[in-house]
Amino acid sequence: MPPVTRVVLAEDEVLLREGLAGLLARFDFEVVAAVGTAPQLRDAVRAHEPDLVVTDIRMPPGPHDDGLRAAVDLRAERPLLAVMVLSQHVQAEYAAALLASGDGRGVGYLLKDRIAEVAEFAGQLRTVAGGGTVVDPDVVRRLLHRPRDPLAALSAREREVLTLLAEGHSNAAIAARLHVTEAAVGKHIGNVLAKLGLPPSDDTNRRVLAALTYLRAGPSPR
Repeated sequence: MPPVTRVVLAEDEVLLREGLAGLLARFDFEVVAAVGTAPQLRDAVRAHEPDLVVTDIRMPPGPHDDGLRAAVDLRAERPLLAVMVLSQHVQAEYAAALLASGDGRGVGYLLKDRIAEVAEFAGQLRTVAGGGTVVDPDVVRRLLHRPRDPLAALSAREREVLTLLAEGHSNAAIAARLHVTEAAVGKHIGNVLAKLGLPPSDDTNRRVLAALTYLRAGPSPR
């Protein structure tokens, strides 16, 4: 008999949460925690170390993407954590971040109104829990047709440095704001310039080009 898949379920609507918990139990998943907010989701995963997270995108305390943001953060902490995200809508930027985490293994993104059969849904959850990937076709189409983000390769710290650079701050000022050394700032800027593919030239020109790239891309999601 295969081992039972331990699940943390996150859904803010009580009736839907209870219904999903019952459905999962019916198909031999063990729901170790069922929660209604994004902070509770983070705490439950850290406390129970489940095999699979099933979460809605929109979770309190915010009105928009807190469940999905929590899933992305948890995958960053535990790249092997399997995550299935359920949504009413396609959120392309965060879908891309989720699908890029953990080498794209053990992750799923489904639209709620496209789930037609509970047995098929249970099979999709098993696929994700086993390290596979399940993505709704509408999500795939949106990701394929969205403009490429030129800042996608940057780390969170590199984005911070680039933001301050674009605001016109010197290396010393950036170092003071981020509480790091100027040498660290110089290294981050070097990484940013390399990842943006800016050709070697004088440093002033490259900084301007980097700032323009940032401004054209728009602010990064928070």
